Amino acid sequence: MRAPIVWQKSSFSGPDEGQSCVELAPRAGAVLLRESDDPDVIVRTTPTALRAFLQAIRDGLFDAVR
Repeated sequence: MRAPIVWQKSSFSGPDEGQSCVELAPRAGAVLLRESDDPDVIVRTTPTALRAFLQAIRDGLFDAVR
């Protein structure tokens, strides 16, 4: 039997329970991600890939061209 998944809510989420947010959970060397308003859709990635994705966001690689 697998241990239950313990989700961690993003610190950028609002304080109210009904607000949408991104949640993360460590799982057997991977990281699981989901959006709280659609919790049945879970994305699995590696810590390295998630770190690279977050760095790309910080670097502005996904910002719209103006």
